[in-house]
Amino acid sequence: MKKVLLLAGMLAFAGIAGAQVNIVPRPVSLTETSGTVSLNSNTVVQMNSEKLQPSADFLNDYLEQYYGFMLKKGRATGKFHIQLSLKVDKLPTKGAYSLDVNDARVLIQANSVEGVFYGVQTFIQLLPAEKNAALKIAKVHVKDEPRFAYRGMHLDVCRHFFPVSYLKKYIDYLALHKMNYFHWHLTDDQGWRIEIKKYPKLTEVGGYRNGTIIGHFPGTGNNNKHYGGYYTQEDVKEVVAYAAKRYITVVPEIEMPGHASAAIAAYPELSCFPEESTQAPKGTVWAGDTTGKHVQQTWGVFPDVFAPTEKTFAFLQDVVDEVIPLFPSKYFHVGGDECPKDNWKRSAFCQQLMKEKGLKDEHELQSYFINRMEKYINKKGKTIIGWDEILEGGLAPNAIVMSWRGEEGGIEAAKQKHQVIMTPGSHVYFDHSQVKPDDSLTIGGFTSIRKVYSYEPVPKELSAENAKYVLGAQANLWTEYIPNTNKIEYQVFPRMGALSEVLWSPKASRNWDDFNVRLEKQLQRYKLWGVQTGPVVAEMK
Repeated sequence: MKKVLLLAGMLAFAGIAGAQVNIVPRPVSLTETSGTVSLNSNTVVQMNSEKLQPSADFLNDYLEQYYGFMLKKGRATGKFHIQLSLKVDKLPTKGAYSLDVNDARVLIQANSVEGVFYGVQTFIQLLPAEKNAALKIAKVHVKDEPRFAYRGMHLDVCRHFFPVSYLKKYIDYLALHKMNYFHWHLTDDQGWRIEIKKYPKLTEVGGYRNGTIIGHFPGTGNNNKHYGGYYTQEDVKEVVAYAAKRYITVVPEIEMPGHASAAIAAYPELSCFPEESTQAPKGTVWAGDTTGKHVQQTWGVFPDVFAPTEKTFAFLQDVVDEVIPLFPSKYFHVGGDECPKDNWKRSAFCQQLMKEKGLKDEHELQSYFINRMEKYINKKGKTIIGWDEILEGGLAPNAIVMSWRGEEGGIEAAKQKHQVIMTPGSHVYFDHSQVKPDDSLTIGGFTSIRKVYSYEPVPKELSAENAKYVLGAQANLWTEYIPNTNKIEYQVFPRMGALSEVLWSPKASRNWDDFNVRLEKQLQRYKLWGVQTGPVVAEMK
């Protein structure tokens, strides 16, 4: 019976038995007619606007990488061709497009460059998922548009560092899934990863740690290896420009006021207690010198946070001044999560500041900290994003909340008329295990691909009016237990495919059995790309 249901799902989507049309994320509408057309090195791609060059380049790069040829550029002169077209018609949503494949041509058109690019991603999925295959393409008509404006993926490069070359590959994976935001987590307790020219020790000292714990926290030892790395400002510009050609916005995250150990190791005066040495968590093994301030060698939450002094605010404003010109994004992520209040409670300066500002507790002191930085960042023309802890003590006036500790923070922020990005640990933390028992070292938790697919970003607790404040969602990939790029892919794939459908496709069209059929073809594509996918066998039975 299950096989019958799966076949029914496939036929309902593809239109004919035996069809090879399996698109992820599922388009709003797709109809297929009989027959196929062929693509080869003699096929011409033409555009009605030079603005579409990035879409043509992406398609050609894909064809060259996986099939060994590129399309010709120029006029079609009556032969079968691919046409990319901007039109003035008003489509209902930014990113909407149409795709037609018939005997005469492939026509991808939209009223935005993003829409044409997304049409190219759908067209790519009409290609065979095997190398050396004849490029026979089904004749189809597609009308499509994204459900959510924010469709994101995150990557933590602080716990483990990854080169620019891989970041570009990661961005390509986002593009192929019609994602449009890359959240780049650049600073944390275990490493400061972005060059700040006014403060060179942030990377010279804060960019490296003397060792890393072995195994799951608290660890069974320490590898005693000097580890780290950072991105120059030129590296950052290169990544941002690469993403822009794929219509992906890069959102930087500079953590404050917590997760500041790396910055404090470089500049101890930013701490409430500069003279106190960094403390390793109980039960962990420390490598190297134990006196003075150091970059953390283990995972977790640490009490040494930024002191809310004028020196600290001047430092952070200087950092912001160098970071903002590198990122055209209108968003600037300030972290704001997991900030212990212990040092603030025992700091005479902090207690006096609270009295002067009329703050009743340390939660309001954190709100004061975030509010002050928000005002500065707003003056620079940017909007801050913060993890849902920024709700504690009062939400900054213009802040966007990223809800990770469940959905409660997002619900509360939306009710306060603040925009929200949903990213609950229950469904979209891709550092969690995806099988039971764990088949490799992970931070814990369990998030199967089916659970990702089941996620609904708009909580049922929100009214229709408040639901409008949900911009979308993203998956987070924290890298405490992800030391290399193969492990990134193992954790991300195929769950990214499920999330892409949650964020792009109409809610009413989502169906696990139907997705399961299309997932089989998607897994073949992942194999074509050479990615290391996680286990899905149990999910597909």
